[in-house]
Amino acid sequence: MRNPLSILDRYIIRKFVGSFALTLGLFTVIIIVFDVSEKIDEFVGKKAPLNEIIFDYYVNFIPFLLNLFSPIFVFISVIFFTSKMAAKSEFVAMLAGGVPYKRILRPYILTAILIGFMSYLLNAWIIPRADKVRMEFENKYTRDLSTDFKRNIKEQILPGVVMSLKNYNYLDSFGYKLRLDQMSEGRMISRLESEKLNWNRETGSWRIENYRIRTFDADGTEHLIIGEQMDTMIPFNPDEFFRRNEDVQSFDMNELKAYIDWGVVRGLPNLFFYKTELQRRYASPFALLILSFIGVCVSSIKSRQGIGWHLAKGILISFAYLFVMQFFTSYGSSGVMHPVLAVWIPNLLFLAVGIGLYRTTQK
Repeated sequence: MRNPLSILDRYIIRKFVGSFALTLGLFTVIIIVFDVSEKIDEFVGKKAPLNEIIFDYYVNFIPFLLNLFSPIFVFISVIFFTSKMAAKSEFVAMLAGGVPYKRILRPYILTAILIGFMSYLLNAWIIPRADKVRMEFENKYTRDLSTDFKRNIKEQILPGVVMSLKNYNYLDSFGYKLRLDQMSEGRMISRLESEKLNWNRETGSWRIENYRIRTFDADGTEHLIIGEQMDTMIPFNPDEFFRRNEDVQSFDMNELKAYIDWGVVRGLPNLFFYKTELQRRYASPFALLILSFIGVCVSSIKSRQGIGWHLAKGILISFAYLFVMQFFTSYGSSGVMHPVLAVWIPNLLFLAVGIGLYRTTQK
C-alpha cells in the first residue's frame, strides 16, 4: 500500500515533532527550577513527601502550563528548525525543483492539526482530571486555608430559592445564622432559619441545629415547625464559597458547561470568566495552527543575519500574540466584551498577519 506521506512530508514532520519535543523539554526544566525555588519553603515547612511533590504536584502541574502555552512553543519550534532549513538553502532547492510553496506547507499544517487535536483533548478532558489531584496537594501543603472564612453570604441556589448565611468557616465546615427563603410568583412559600449548620463532606449533606421552618399557604395561613437538629439536603456545596478562578482548570468540558448553566440559574457575577475559558479551549488549537503558518512564512526565507534574526522576529511575534491574547481575554473575563469575540479576535488578527506574510513570501 502506498504511503500517503512523501519523503518530504516525513522529513519536515520529523523535524517539527523533534523540535517541539526539545522545546517542551527545555521549558519543563525552566518551569520546575523556578517553581521549586518559589515553593521550597512551603514544601519543607509542611513536610510534603518527595513522592507527592513529584507525582501529585509536578506530574499534574507541568502538563497544564506546557499546554497553556503550546501555541507559543509550536511557533518557536517552527521558527527554529525552518530557519535552519532556510540557512542550508533547502527551501531554495525545493522551490527550484518545482515543489510549490503550498505543497511545502502541507506537512506543517498536518503536524499542527495533529498537535492541536492533542492539545484540545488535554485541555478538555485529561488536564482537568490531573488538576484535581494537584488541587488536593495544594490544599494540603501550599494553600493557606486559615483565611478561608466568609461573612454575609447570600446566594440563589435554585430558581426562587435564596440562601443567606452570616458566616462560614472552611476549616471546621461550620456556619451560623442560616436563612433559606423559597419564593414563587412573588409570594413566599417557606422560610427555614437555623442558628448553626455543619457540612458533612462524606455524605454531602447539611446538619442544622435550633431550626424553625415556616410555611405559608395561599390564603395566608402560617405553619411553624421547631426542632433542635435535622439532617437536610440543601442543594449547595460550600466549596463554591472559596472557589478560585484558577480552579476552573479542574473542570472538564462537561463540568464547565454544567457549571455555567448552573451559574446562570444562581446568577453568579463572574460567569464571563468561565464562558471565556470555555471559548479559549475551543480557540487554542486554531491559534496553534495559525502561529505555525506564520512561523513558516517568517523563517523560510534565507537571511544574511542567520538563524538569530528569524528567532528574534519569532520572539517579537510571540510577545505580541501573548499581549493581544491577554488583552482581549481580560476584556472577555470581565464582561466588557462577549467571550466569543474576546477569544477569537486574536486568532483572526494573526490569521490576517499570516495571510499578509504569505503573500509577500518568496515562492
